[in-house]
Amino acid sequence: MNVTITPSSVAGSARAPPSKSYTHRAILAAGYADEATVRDALWSADTQATARAVELFGGDVTRAGDATLEIDGFDGRPDVPADVIDCANSGTTTRLVTAAAALADGTTVLTGDESLRSRPQGPLLEALSDLGAEAYSTRGNGLAPLVVTGPLSGGAVSIPGDVSSQYITALLMAGTVTDEGIEIELETELKSAPYVDITLEVLEDFGVDARHTDDGFAVEGGQSYDPAGGEYAVPGDFSSISYPLAAGAIAGDAAEGVRIEGANPSAQGDTAIVEIVERMGADVDWDREAGVIDVSSAPLSGIEVDVEDTPDLLPTIATLGAVADGDTHITNAEHVRYKETDRVSAMAEELGKMGVETTEERDSLTVHGGDSRLEGATVQGRADHRIIMALALAGLVAEGETTIEGADHVDVSFPGFFDLLEELGVALERGEQ
Repeated sequence: MNVTITPSSVAGSARAPPSKSYTHRAILAAGYADEATVRDALWSADTQATARAVELFGGDVTRAGDATLEIDGFDGRPDVPADVIDCANSGTTTRLVTAAAALADGTTVLTGDESLRSRPQGPLLEALSDLGAEAYSTRGNGLAPLVVTGPLSGGAVSIPGDVSSQYITALLMAGTVTDEGIEIELETELKSAPYVDITLEVLEDFGVDARHTDDGFAVEGGQSYDPAGGEYAVPGDFSSISYPLAAGAIAGDAAEGVRIEGANPSAQGDTAIVEIVERMGADVDWDREAGVIDVSSAPLSGIEVDVEDTPDLLPTIATLGAVADGDTHITNAEHVRYKETDRVSAMAEELGKMGVETTEERDSLTVHGGDSRLEGATVQGRADHRIIMALALAGLVAEGETTIEGADHVDVSFPGFFDLLEELGVALERGEQ
């Protein structure tokens, strides 16, 4: 699908979609349990991949309405899957499920689409091998397809922290049901640390004790997943909130602006987007108790933003920088290159098609908003939901129409994104690719 956006102002109310990060963890946690209900879940292409894996491990995931999942779990020990686990485009599914597969008494094969087969899995495979499982890449390059043979019993392991925090999440979730538990020593500084905090929060809500240690993280073995009352509710997603928030900051109607509901505080690092938009000069008010953010546009100024802990925000920040006066310098960004696409280069190149000047370095992206003039153009979505949504924001204030090719990939995390833009007053047309 292609989407063409005409410059528009935005106004009205938007509700935050459920968190993709929390939903992934909750579906798998419920899979590790005997049974559990996950409420307010995001049912997207990515989270469906995790649900399919739970079913291949012997569980059952049933939708009861749009946002409630009734899950019969595999009670701590997954079956050997009867088929290859297709993780599609979901890196989170791949990493979390790879560790789960190491618990099965047999062999599991995991793969995904072309983008997923380019994302690094090597450190996790090495860690699982060190813990007694057999785990390798079929091509010997640390990339999917992956073959994992268990079971592992737990133990101590070291792993780098600067490639993906999802490795730590995967080990903690699997370590809970091992005999020995798992103690993780970080070999390097942990990037995207708030995502591990999300994991610890979800584990606690499922009755699991996992903790920080002086050298990393640890979880005791022999525990069970059992949420209070048999239920878990997913909070709103601040990665997704970043898009209507940024839309209000750059194109919000001066009189009404945009109100975002469901913005309750949580362990998500991406709550930083509220402060970032405010620092750049937008008029923002966040009522944390009510979970409501009000935002309206104002002249924006470039700032420096460190995305070490918030890699998913880079595309949104880059678009804000394209609108702002002066330079927006996005630092500690090398790990953002290992997502659905190289998001640093993707934003530099696609914004460049729209007349935006950027300077790209290995670990940073500088957007020269003061030297740029946003003009409508045809841009590529790169099969990356976050690139697509960030470019759509740029189209709100570009001169002339902006066409985003391959826009249907928003289904990965925000299936109703373009419907929401229309509800906020954006003029757009959908067409065949």
